[in-house]
Amino acid sequence: MDQQQFIQLERKVDELIKLCAVLKEENDTLKSRESSWGLERSKLVEKNELARNKIEAMIVRLKSLEQNA
Repeated sequence: MDQQQFIQLERKVDELIKLCAVLKEENDTLKSRESSWGLERSKLVEKNELARNKIEAMIVRLKSLEQNA
């Protein structure tokens, strides 16, 4: 391998190292977002369940009032 080929190989390796660093940073960012969205989803599911329970309770009360009227 002559000097010119060695220099080209060294540049390519440096580019790969930089690309790996960029991809790792992007991956870390995506993992963080995924975690955040997972927490948000859990909260929304909980709120949805609470709302469903309240609505079901209202329906039961309305039916009870209707039957008593």
